[in-house]
Order: sequence, then C-alpha cells, then structure tokens
Amino acid sequence: MRGIATMPSYVVMQPTTLCNLDCAYCYLPFRSRDRRMPVSVATAVAGQVDGWAHAGRFSVVWHGGEPLAAGRDHLAALLAPFDPSVEHHVQTNATLIDDAWCEFFATHRVRVSVSVDGPRGRNADRVTRGGRPAYERIMAGVEALRRNGIAFSALCVVTRPEPGLATELYDYFLDLGCDVLGINIEELEGVNTRDNRHPARAVTSFWAELVAAWRRTPRIHLREIEWSLRYAAAVLDDTADGVLPRQLDPIPTIGHDGSVVLLSPELAGFSNPRYGDFTSGNVLETPLVEILAKAAATPWVAEFLTGIEACRARCPYFGFCGGGHAANRYFEHGSFDGTETNHCRNSKIRLLEGVLEHARDQEAATA
Repeated sequence: MRGIATMPSYVVMQPTTLCNLDCAYCYLPFRSRDRRMPVSVATAVAGQVDGWAHAGRFSVVWHGGEPLAAGRDHLAALLAPFDPSVEHHVQTNATLIDDAWCEFFATHRVRVSVSVDGPRGRNADRVTRGGRPAYERIMAGVEALRRNGIAFSALCVVTRPEPGLATELYDYFLDLGCDVLGINIEELEGVNTRDNRHPARAVTSFWAELVAAWRRTPRIHLREIEWSLRYAAAVLDDTADGVLPRQLDPIPTIGHDGSVVLLSPELAGFSNPRYGDFTSGNVLETPLVEILAKAAATPWVAEFLTGIEACRARCPYFGFCGGGHAANRYFEHGSFDGTETNHCRNSKIRLLEGVLEHARDQEAATA
C-alpha cells in the first residue's frame, strides 16, 4: 500500500445531484438540486473505462444523489457509451423502483444495491423531503425487485450500536432476500455533523454479535465480516502482507459536470480555502488516465499519502485497513495527514476486535 494505482478497480459516476429523500445522516451538499450529468461526460469516461474492462473485470457505480431520479431515458443515454463488458451497479434508496425500472435493470444488466436500515423502526432517519417516513416506499421498491426476480444487495447505516441490534438486523436482511449486506456505522462527514463517537465496548460487542448471527445462518455475504475473517486467516497463515493491494485504489468519482475527485466520493461538491474544491481535473478537458497518472500532484492527495505513512508507522491495525479513508480524516480532523479517526475505531478497529472476541468466546465454549 504505497502510492496510488494508475488503474482503478471501479469508477463512481454521479448521474444527478438530486435525491428525493432527505435522510438525516446524508453527507451530500446539493441533494435538493437536479444537476444532471450530460452524456458528453459519460462518453469521455467510457473512452477510458472500455479499455480497462477489456483487460479484466471492471465496474461503474452510479451513485447520486438518487441515481434513479435522473430518469430511465437519461440513465439509459449515460449507459449507452460504455462497452457491454463493463459491469454497471446502482446504489438506490429503492423508492422509485417499479416494474418498468426492473425491466430497465434486466435489459441493461445493472446490479442493484438498496439502502435500507433494517425494520421500520430502524428507519426513522430515512424520510421524504416533506419529512414523512420513507419505509413503505422503500419496501414497495424491494417488492418490485423480488416480484421481477432481480437480485439485489443491501446497505445499512447503524446510528447507535446497542445490544440485540446486530441479531435483529441480520434476521431482517435474511427475510428481505438480499444476497450481499454491507453495514456502515454512521460517519461524521459532509453536511452530516452528528457525533459518531460510541463506547468501545458497545461497538465491539455489536460486531461480535453480528458474527454470531451470521455464523448461525450464513446465507448472506456479509461484507465487513467476510473481509475481517479473510484477514484473520491470512495472519494465521503468515500471508497478511498480501491481503491489501500494492497501491491505493484511486476510486475516481466523476461529478455531474465531469470533475474528478479521487480516493473519497464523499469529498465531491465540497471546497476549502486551503485545499480548493478537492478535484484533480475534469474529464471534459483531460483524459481520465492522465488525471490518474498525476494524482499525487494534487496537494491534498499528497498530504493524505503522508498521513498513510504515519498510520503505517504507528498503528497495529494498518495491515487490516490500509490507513483509512481521506474523507473521514478531513471531516473529523480538518486535514489529511492525521491518523486515527472515529470511523477507524468504529468500522475497522472495533470490527476486527469484535471478530476476534467472537472467536475467543467460541473457543472458550468448546474448551
């Protein structure tokens, strides 16, 4: 994990800044405005992505705003320039999904991930622009996916880890029918300034409980847990140095206007007197491959790489997380060369400790 790779594993595209929901923990700054990506931006990106896709598996992730708010016709026009070998994914709140959208997903072979935080009572932060609960609309979209045989994954935000929650969530998503589940403990970033500090014991216990629930019925691919177990197995096999990639994935996020933000999609749309607007170029002016080749020349990126080295030097968890995310450092510390963040503690350190705690409990139970 030294330096930034010149070829990403995926690209994030923002078809529109607009979102039809107003979730309390959302980090996006312009989600009430409908700024749509012109087809010329997608065409410029496709010119580079198609070559990467021919060399191996490659994904484009459509992420807003609410991507479906761009409309089927416009989203189809944005997909059109890409080679059929490119995998397309959409992260959606599901409230707009109906049979017509399901036909769209099937026709264009778009993989769907739904944002939902568990049972009705756990979705209080997910509301419409009028402040009304969005849960019924989310479930109507999920039902359309199931009715049409469209496989989907799920992404869940946990605001407050507490006893019993992990089991409740896992059982819920088993019944929901998703095939992959990601769990994000709420992060302080973007326009979301809510405190994300939690007692270490509560967070560790949450992850340990989630491992136990998953192991009882491992029908869902549980993103965080499976990654943790893969790392733990590598440590035992003395192969942990090979778990992380040799270089950081640049994760280019292409804004609606073609601007490119590297490493952290959450930085898109923000600016700072010291760092500017965090962009490294625009695909309408400079080919994406050239922007990536000069990534480290962006001042804030260079500062972030310094922070990565500080993490490497002092953090025993570096081999697991690789130094964390740029946006978390910036929004928590105001700079990029700091080290540990609350996000590190909640979703990296306590995660690994929770997995190990579960393993120790299992060992003690069988001793």
